[in-house]
Amino acid sequence: VGCLLVIPYNARNVIVISLLFFNNLNILIAFCEIILGWHIKLIQKDYKENMENYKDRRCDCGLAYVFLPLRNGPFDSRAWSRMWSAYAMFDPSYQNHESFGFFIDVGNGWTTIPPCILWNISMAYSELFSPILVGCIGMASYWQICYGTIIYLLSYVYNKRYVGKSMMENFGFIGAMNLVWFFFPLLAMYASYRMLSDGDFRVFQSS
Repeated sequence: VGCLLVIPYNARNVIVISLLFFNNLNILIAFCEIILGWHIKLIQKDYKENMENYKDRRCDCGLAYVFLPLRNGPFDSRAWSRMWSAYAMFDPSYQNHESFGFFIDVGNGWTTIPPCILWNISMAYSELFSPILVGCIGMASYWQICYGTIIYLLSYVYNKRYVGKSMMENFGFIGAMNLVWFFFPLLAMYASYRMLSDGDFRVFQSS
C-alpha cells in the first residue's frame, strides 16, 4: 500500500496490482531460496530433529515455525532456513540437495530477483525502458517460474509424495502455495505478450 502512495503505479489496473503483489512476494521467497542453498546442511539437521519431535504432526511443525521468534532480527538467515526444514516435513525433497525441487528453487532464487525489480520499475516508470526488452525478459523469466512449478508438481505426484498426507495437506498446503507461482506468471506472460505485440506499455496504463 505504501508503494502505491509514493510510487506512481496505476492502482486501477488489475494487472499492475496483481504483478506488484506477486513480484514482491517472489523477491522475498527468492532470498529464502538462496538461503536454501546456503544452509542445506543445517536444513537437513533440523529436518531430522523435526522428524523425531513431530513425526506425523506436520501442521504442528509448520505452526511452530510461523511463531518462531527471530532472536537475531529479520536478517537472520539461519532462522529463515528453518522454513525449509518445516516445508520438508510435507515434501522431503527440500532437504535433499540432489532433488529437482532443491535445484529449481535455488536457481529461481538467484535468477528471478532482477527481472522482478525491472518489472516493478517499468510498471511505474515505463519511459525508462524499451517495451520489447521488458517483454522479452518477462516472457523468459516468468515462463521459467511457471515451468519450474509445473515440473515440481508433476514430480510431487509422480513420486507419490502425496501418500500418507491428508487432502488438506496436499491441496491446501502443497497445491495452493505452489499454484501462486503458476497463475501469476501466466498473467505476467500475457502482459509480456501485450508489450511485444503492442510495442508499448499500454497493458499497464489502461484502467
